[in-house]
Amino acid sequence: MLEKITPLILTYNESPNIDRTLKQLTWAKRIVVIDSYSTDSTLEILKSYPQIEIFQREFDTHTNQWNYGLEQVTSEWVLSLDADYQLTDELIEEIKMLSLKTQFDSYFVRFRYCVFGQPLRGTILPPREVLFKREKGVYIDDGHTQLLKVQGNSGMLSSYINHDDRKSLSRWLWAQDRYMIIEAKKLQETPASELSLSDRIRQKIIFSPLIILFYCLIFKGGILDGWAGFYYAFQRTLAEILLSIRLIERKTNS
Repeated sequence: MLEKITPLILTYNESPNIDRTLKQLTWAKRIVVIDSYSTDSTLEILKSYPQIEIFQREFDTHTNQWNYGLEQVTSEWVLSLDADYQLTDELIEEIKMLSLKTQFDSYFVRFRYCVFGQPLRGTILPPREVLFKREKGVYIDDGHTQLLKVQGNSGMLSSYINHDDRKSLSRWLWAQDRYMIIEAKKLQETPASELSLSDRIRQKIIFSPLIILFYCLIFKGGILDGWAGFYYAFQRTLAEILLSIRLIERKTNS
């Protein structure tokens, strides 16, 4: 199965992460990277891997970047990865053993979130559809990010991807504020009947940050992960506070 797969990765100034991700993809004959004109050492790291083909495109939306990436893939299957996703050895072996005559057109994979390299007991990250047949998939807009739509049947793999982002907190804050501007627009303009329960709670502004803090620390057991668990819980709570601020801003300016 591995020889039928092309990993697809988006990058922009991912030097703190990308090498660890690529070290788990040495099995791939070809890796497609869509770079949004990185200004750090990302390109130097990418060029040190001979199987990587780099395409540069000015960033406009995640959806357009991913769909542009799909156009560059020629294999039957695509493995779409963020630059801070590291495949575990168990997942690589599981994918290797998949039948070429599988009944599925895509596979979901669960995540294990890491803080400074330490895996956490639980996170708010849902499983993501990362492995799919190229001709069956297309990305659509979903708030600040993208959503993959795959025609056909989907399965679930049992192994994990490690989500291990080691970029600076200031970079994270910069990205989150950009995301929450778009997310606030989505929450305010989408009818409540079309929103998920979690998004309807986020519309209430006051409750969401408190719920997230409790959910990460208590329900997901983050309090047992020590400082890494508190870091993650505070980080996710801060993201919800940014969203609440942007929602208030839109309400007062409307």
